[in-house]
Amino acid sequence: MTTRRQFIMTIVPAAAAFGAVTGVQAQAAKVDEKDPAAVGLGYKHDATKVDAKKYPQYKAGNTCGNCQFYQGKDAWGVCPLLGGKQVAAKGWCSAYVKKAG
Repeated sequence: MTTRRQFIMTIVPAAAAFGAVTGVQAQAAKVDEKDPAAVGLGYKHDATKVDAKKYPQYKAGNTCGNCQFYQGKDAWGVCPLLGGKQVAAKGWCSAYVKKAG
């Protein structure tokens, strides 16, 4: 007789392996600079195009890629502040907070 624990310990790794083999991976859409949330945060795909007069907190070198909210290691990563959509690592918005460490 199979216990519930044995069943779960068998099915969870099998499901994870199946997802990896089939390449099933949810990929969030890239945020549009005209998206209302992006406009509200002053988001730009290219941080060098940020209006420094409008956003005086912007400093050269501050990008999504080194922000604490950026979730990724590639050119695009997810930002929870923009509805879980992907943002450019070279982007910037007014919610920028330098990643600790």
